[in-house]
Amino acid sequence: MKLHKRFFNIIIICFISFGLQAQVAGVFQTKKYLPHIKQKKVGLVINHSSKINNIHLIDTLLFLGVNIQCVFAPEHGFSGDFDAGEYFDDTYYNDTIPIYSLYSIKELQDEHLENIDIIIFDIQDVGVRFYTYISTLHYVMEGCARNNISLIVLDRPNPHINYIDGPVLDTTYKSFVGMHPVPIVYGMTIGEYALMINGEKWLDNNLRCDLRIIKNANYNRYSSFTISDFPSPNLRTFNSIILYPSLCLFEGTKISVGRGTQYPFEVFGAPFFNTSFVFTPKPDFGSKKPKYDTQDCYGYDLRNLYDSNNYLFSNQINIKYLITAYNQTPIKTDFFNTYFNKLAGNNILKDQIISGMSEVDIRKSWESDLNRFNMIRQKYLIYD
Repeated sequence: MKLHKRFFNIIIICFISFGLQAQVAGVFQTKKYLPHIKQKKVGLVINHSSKINNIHLIDTLLFLGVNIQCVFAPEHGFSGDFDAGEYFDDTYYNDTIPIYSLYSIKELQDEHLENIDIIIFDIQDVGVRFYTYISTLHYVMEGCARNNISLIVLDRPNPHINYIDGPVLDTTYKSFVGMHPVPIVYGMTIGEYALMINGEKWLDNNLRCDLRIIKNANYNRYSSFTISDFPSPNLRTFNSIILYPSLCLFEGTKISVGRGTQYPFEVFGAPFFNTSFVFTPKPDFGSKKPKYDTQDCYGYDLRNLYDSNNYLFSNQINIKYLITAYNQTPIKTDFFNTYFNKLAGNNILKDQIISGMSEVDIRKSWESDLNRFNMIRQKYLIYD
């Protein structure tokens, strides 16, 4: 009885008109997307973040009588507890609804789409190029376009929506951590980004997806951002999400970003630094084999930089972290690994750091590409 009451309360919330001051993500606006999926065979691209007031979207839709055929899960899995880069097998929801991994095979398989009329995409993203949910979105759009299936993207706020920054990807370095010629921070919601994928004809063979965006209500580029379900195992705090575009570049170096601690992407360091702050990575649910496992790492504590009140003051990537770490590394020959250029999106940033170029000059080298990208981006913005 209590469960039915919870669902009833959610349905009431979903169908009432929200106040003018309420910021409302697309997933809550069921009255806008239910008419498009009733009497349809539906596929869902979702994970643990896909909730309406702590009730998972799949449960809400099932309660409303929606015919869900299957679920497609991105990196980290349906439950959001797989490590970065960890492959996971197909499984079932409640022993009946197939959950297909979109991380192990990347692309939607045509045989999984044979009984699908429409797909809903609802995942909390962080607005950073190497965060793989936008790559999953690309492949979902491609599969839908290839099979004449409509796609509804339930838009969500983006914590990095108020700026663009970083080198624009050179498509020579195209990979799953960077598929499109965009900067590291591209300043768009995932709904806006989907429009850009379509409009710029980035899908294979110039395919075009039949796309509908359920917009965030009462939202703009300077709206406050709150989050209840963090998007992946190693982004556990608001602060880590804001630091992520700056610190993730260290994943292509021999510097640890705190995976295997209680504060991943809020610290950085290595055993060979000479600082007072120390952390010791150990295997945990978010990192089964962390860099420098059980070794003391000396470095920098960034845990108290940002919160929901001051994050809008963060309007650029901090390259000083990378420059500082490189300069303080005694043996520099193996500082960068082969992954770095994929994260950077080019082979230039590495050479700039090695040559001792200043942060100011590195930033100047991005300006023309950022200006060109911004002209493209402007065509697809749906929020002021």
